[in-house]
Amino acid sequence: MAREFQRGHKAKISDLTPGTDLYVGVQIAAPGLTFDISCFGLDANEQLSDDRYFIFFNQPKSPEESIQLLGAQSGDTESFRVTLDRIPANIHRLSFTATIDGAGQMSQIGPGYIRIVAGGEEVVRYAFTGSEFTTERAVMLGDFYLKDVWRFAAVGQGFDGGLEALLKNFGGEVAEEEQPAAQQPQGAAPSFAPPPQAAAPAPAFGAPTPQAPQAPQTPQPAPAFGAPAGQTPAAPQPQMHSAPTMAAPMTPPAGTVPPPAPSPYGQPPQQPQYGQVPGQMPGQMPGQVPGQMPQPGMPSPYGQQAPAPYGQQPPGVPQGGMPGGVPQTGAGLQAALQPYRETATGQRWTPQNQQLMRVDLTMGGMPVLARQGSMVMYQGKVDFSYKGAGFAGRVVGNATGQEMQLMRCTGRGQVFLAEDGSHLHPIELQGDGICVSAENVLAFDESLQHEVRRIEGHGIPGGALFTMMFQGTGTVVVKTHGIPVVLPVTPTTFADCNAVVAWSAASQVILSSQVRLRRNAYPGHSGETVNLQFRGAPGNFIVVQPYEV
Repeated sequence: MAREFQRGHKAKISDLTPGTDLYVGVQIAAPGLTFDISCFGLDANEQLSDDRYFIFFNQPKSPEESIQLLGAQSGDTESFRVTLDRIPANIHRLSFTATIDGAGQMSQIGPGYIRIVAGGEEVVRYAFTGSEFTTERAVMLGDFYLKDVWRFAAVGQGFDGGLEALLKNFGGEVAEEEQPAAQQPQGAAPSFAPPPQAAAPAPAFGAPTPQAPQAPQTPQPAPAFGAPAGQTPAAPQPQMHSAPTMAAPMTPPAGTVPPPAPSPYGQPPQQPQYGQVPGQMPGQMPGQVPGQMPQPGMPSPYGQQAPAPYGQQPPGVPQGGMPGGVPQTGAGLQAALQPYRETATGQRWTPQNQQLMRVDLTMGGMPVLARQGSMVMYQGKVDFSYKGAGFAGRVVGNATGQEMQLMRCTGRGQVFLAEDGSHLHPIELQGDGICVSAENVLAFDESLQHEVRRIEGHGIPGGALFTMMFQGTGTVVVKTHGIPVVLPVTPTTFADCNAVVAWSAASQVILSSQVRLRRNAYPGHSGETVNLQFRGAPGNFIVVQPYEV
């Protein structure tokens, strides 16, 4: 069954299908308008460094035929064949676009879609309508992009220029007079043998079984690599998340102004700017790095004993000794494993290292909600309700466009959580609040009140930035790429929407005036995406990571 994507949704190709030889169909139409549908093969800098990978009506295939233009068929305005395992190593992104040939604008189009078909069966579809656009004359429909593995993203981003402007945007050159390529005969379309009757590990490329009688057409070889049977255009998907941005109050409630910011990672304390006190993460002790456990000798929240820093023995254990006080003697297996043994501090949440978090469900007596797939190990009797995240899980998954689904961990035992080697930071809230980018949430106590907020804007990947606001008493675990930095909010605080991780709940977030369509949206600009401006009373903060998507 095909998965329905919304704008901004992303997924690994391997999660959609084990096949790598794929059919890509595009359906787009408007009364009186004609469209040029193309594929741009871009390098690591998202530039068309090799014009041979601009696939359009005059150049229907790449040199090694890993990308081929097939023409209209099976109800699609245009179709392509993409063989991912044959794409050269210098090609990192395939961007499928549609441009209007002549006058007109994208707001005039009817319901359309881009879809992926593997083995004759549709595996994913992203539907769009003209109501999502205004005066744009082109639209970037969807991308295959290489990030460790090949992935697919539903883009749906409008572009003001036509095909030539889009070509120049990607770094290509428009020739003064282009010679049309020789017309490829119909019989030269890719022809694969039908798949065997027995099930195969990866989808083969037989034509699908017709679902309904088709109208007579001019006889021609069937697209045996899995072109889908003719279908009527999909009905437009309802706009599920059109609520306006929810802005927090400018001035935080009395008594909730965060304490002074810590010295960032061993540097001398910064002097306050603009008469403000540098921000600090909620629940942090003075001098504590965001996500870092309290330093020895400092008071710990809830009166618990402070754990030892990463790589050091817990309090009470002799230096270089075993947990039971047995000293190590020389080299050997025990000595080699000692630095990596489990750290049990008597707290509910305990970092085992910078990338692994341990939560003890026997403490606190409350369940934990965690990102599905983040459990790497557990001890004791623990139940995982993968389909029982309830309303909260569905809201977050549908809203964020990041395929975030939650699992509910209950029982008596210890669960170890991690994801993609990201740095993990437990943030303990004591009646205060924090907003965290939904993509950076790993897990949190079910006792916390949480809701999804949406910051809309053209140019933000996916059309909006989705955040989760947490309030109450409990812990939320935030994941970052690299070590983050906490900055105070000043009248001139701006952050890249891809790099921002979290901010104080009382901060107001607005789009800056320097809005960009996307990276490399047009020639000559700075190369940055949308900037967010943060405003708020003294004591508010933002957290950014040294990473951009």
